[in-house]
Amino acid sequence: MVLRSVQLLFGLVLFGVGCAVMVEAGIGLDPWTVFAQGISRQTGIGIGWVANIVGFLVLLAWIPLRQRPGVGTIANILLVGTAMQFAIDLLPAPEGFVAQLLVFLGGVAIVALASGLYIGARFGPGPRDGLMTGLNARFGWPIWAARLGVESTVLVAGWLLGGTVGLGTVLFAVLIGPAVHVTLPWFDRRPPVVAPVVQPSDATV
Repeated sequence: MVLRSVQLLFGLVLFGVGCAVMVEAGIGLDPWTVFAQGISRQTGIGIGWVANIVGFLVLLAWIPLRQRPGVGTIANILLVGTAMQFAIDLLPAPEGFVAQLLVFLGGVAIVALASGLYIGARFGPGPRDGLMTGLNARFGWPIWAARLGVESTVLVAGWLLGGTVGLGTVLFAVLIGPAVHVTLPWFDRRPPVVAPVVQPSDATV
């Protein structure tokens, strides 16, 4: 339990840092961060703090969907945006497209590693992931359709509010799934499935 807890907390903080790296790259963001950035630019509230607020509001949407948050869900809301905000205040912005691209790809790698850590700790989904699974459970929508519908909506809304949509948005969409597919098995804390031991008397001759 202690190892899983440390893994969860470190993964969530690292996730926020990875998001901050992608923000500083300035060539596009994932849909939810585009949305947070758009609200930030309209309100003057730091993008990390907006991410925390949006996470809390998304959690409220779980109520009619009859979803129950886990410890990881609450920690996600509190830590990811906070880590993002502090990291943005510390990280310099790269200069030149090549540097921006390399920094963005580094951010994707950090987010993929962080995702493997916090998902593998098995303390419950993040608020946004729980929204997708809730729509699936409540209305029978396929997960892919729920994700596409929700993320397309927040992406367009964030872009209209001034969030950055660009090459990085496309790269994130293409790369993050395969990258997490690689990192998750490294940190998955599910108990191993133990095959039943066949006693000599049970064996067939």
